[in-house]
Amino acid sequence: MSSIDLSSRRNAKLAAFCAAGFFAMVGVAYAAVPLYRAFCEFTGFDGATRRAETAPGKDKVLSETLTIRFDANVRGGLPWTFTAEQTSQSAKIGETKVAMFKVVNNSDKPVTGRAVFNVVPEQAGPYFQKLECFCFEEQTIQPGQSVDMPVLYFVDPKYATDFETKGKREVTLSYTFFPATDAMSPAKS
Repeated sequence: MSSIDLSSRRNAKLAAFCAAGFFAMVGVAYAAVPLYRAFCEFTGFDGATRRAETAPGKDKVLSETLTIRFDANVRGGLPWTFTAEQTSQSAKIGETKVAMFKVVNNSDKPVTGRAVFNVVPEQAGPYFQKLECFCFEEQTIQPGQSVDMPVLYFVDPKYATDFETKGKREVTLSYTFFPATDAMSPAKS
């Protein structure tokens, strides 16, 4: 075997290795955002709240009270007015509460948006549980339509015993609506 053949084989192996590495890195970059979002929702990292299937029983409601503040925003040129019907609520830890938000489509055509959310302080994220929320799905609002959107939530009783949240009596739930990038068509009936 000549040194040219050996060199060509090495170059071909190196090229194949580099190509495989390139495609693996593109795949990891493509999957990073959904994986990070899933990680945050599962762990409550970075203030992400969690979706709960059931509320704690009445025997789990504590006497400690929190002030839950609500923040509503619109970004990305979405032609909506988005407001919280209440600026804050008093809630016992473990108590199920409903917060109402209102969206108005100020344009002359149907528009689809998606809400992202977070909780401040970030340490409260794992304990702020939502049973029902408009943020779980894209929302299509018809021209000039006004829609009331409820959020059914509770703060997990473990909040009271975590050293990072113990004594913190105020939590802010913030929503921001953005245009939905993959669904700019009217809702299906």
